[in-house]
Amino acid sequence: MRGFLLISGLALAGLCGLAQAAQSCDDAATQQEMNACAGDEYQAADKALNTTYADIMGRLDGDAKERLRAAQRAWIGFRDAECEFVSAPTSGGSINGMVKAGCLEELTRQRTETLESYSDCEEGDVSCPVPRQ
Repeated sequence: MRGFLLISGLALAGLCGLAQAAQSCDDAATQQEMNACAGDEYQAADKALNTTYADIMGRLDGDAKERLRAAQRAWIGFRDAECEFVSAPTSGGSINGMVKAGCLEELTRQRTETLESYSDCEEGDVSCPVPRQ
């Protein structure tokens, strides 16, 4: 029973990240449609991340670019492993694609916000890794 509650709780936690995606996919009626919609929402989040990343890379030079590239690669590894963990309770089920895509979308949007915050550093903030425009 305890294992069932744990699995149920993890599945619900994964679905919480899908609330935003579900709002724009209200007409999805089948699991296949919901999975596709969640995948589309993740792709949109990934596109926004890539745009933000490219903008920041364009503002950096040599060593800073390499450090950001290394950080981004490490973050991608973390994101993918985290979403594998979060979606594991639904592995083999038809809802798995939706849970995994929802996790990927949520973490990708968070990363985009983090990168964007580097562009909003106050003047004189020596801990800011990205130069002001």
